[in-house]
Amino acid sequence: MTLSKRMGDLLLSQKLVLTTAESCTGGGVSAAITDIPGSSAWFDRAFVTYSNTAKIEMLGVAEDTIQSHGAVSEITAVEMVQGALKHSNANIGVSVSGIAGPDGGSVEKPVGTVCFAWADDKGWLKVETCCFSGNRTEVRQQAVIHALQVLYEKLRS
Repeated sequence: MTLSKRMGDLLLSQKLVLTTAESCTGGGVSAAITDIPGSSAWFDRAFVTYSNTAKIEMLGVAEDTIQSHGAVSEITAVEMVQGALKHSNANIGVSVSGIAGPDGGSVEKPVGTVCFAWADDKGWLKVETCCFSGNRTEVRQQAVIHALQVLYEKLRS
């Protein structure tokens, strides 16, 4: 059984509905979810907000947040997941924003840096930054798995 299927079973049994807000993964998290037949019972919608403008317009991320901290920052990830929850019918969500490469990295934020935020409508919030290795595809795949794995662990607790 796949991670997405196990997570979906937990969401369904707990009567939770998921939303995603993705940047560097380009919809990879939602694709892994919607690969599961029947996922519409526990998955509402995905926001693929690749540009800064999309993050601001679709999710309500503050322009000042992006200017001050960058699109790849924990605070941006928090505002992304909060916006996804606000603009959906979901009660739990995950956001992902990072630098998949091969370009775009810096000393402070090297290629492979990915910021995540998970939240629900009861006040739970988890924020994490990881630095994955590998090429663009590998970084994106690791980010998708991590986003789902942390959510799965939360649902199991």
